Amino acid sequence: MKNEDIILDRLDQLKDEIAPVAASARSIQELREELAPRVNEAVKALIIELADIEADFQLEDLLFLIKKTLRNVRNLTFSLDQLKNIIDFVLIAEPLLKSTVPQVILYLDDLEHKGVFNFLASLLNVVKKMAETYTTEDMEKIGYGLVKLLGIARKLATPEALEFLDKAAEVPSRVDLSSAKSVGPFGMLWACGRKDVKEGLGVLLELTKGMGSLREQPQPL
Repeated sequence: MKNEDIILDRLDQLKDEIAPVAASARSIQELREELAPRVNEAVKALIIELADIEADFQLEDLLFLIKKTLRNVRNLTFSLDQLKNIIDFVLIAEPLLKSTVPQVILYLDDLEHKGVFNFLASLLNVVKKMAETYTTEDMEKIGYGLVKLLGIARKLATPEALEFLDKAAEVPSRVDLSSAKSVGPFGMLWACGRKDVKEGLGVLLELTKGMGSLREQPQPL
């Protein structure tokens, strides 16, 4: 093969290799020609928008923000991790909230219909009036008295005490004071012959025995 043929073959190979590069260059040039107007429009729009904040924006502020961000990269990473945990919690709790919130609303609505909130509002008004009427020392004394009364109520909560109080509450309904008459010693002796009077005196005697415990016992030396 002659040198001229070898050179021509090499030129053909170079032409084939350069053809894609030339095509790419033409494509890039066409893309540049198409994007140039759009880029110019974007730059003009950016300049117009930045003109509104020109008085409030300083390059030093941007540099300070960048420095601050770089110094707090760990904090930002931690915050993003916590935000991810919060998002995961919300995604997990969302189905539960969808079923729980309506039940809570219905429960609160039921309390409102039963007047619980009105009762609480009235109770707060009572507490407010108590605070306006009594001093702190008075409230301490009242609190001490309430504690003692609760102790008495606990003692009265025994079955025997409740039964006694229940029976004692029925006594006024059985007494007819309009038929009460003056009675002297002989009348009392005559009345002692009646069965109901004897039973009443027996009960009174038992109460008298119990009332003996009300006497203050002497303190041991």
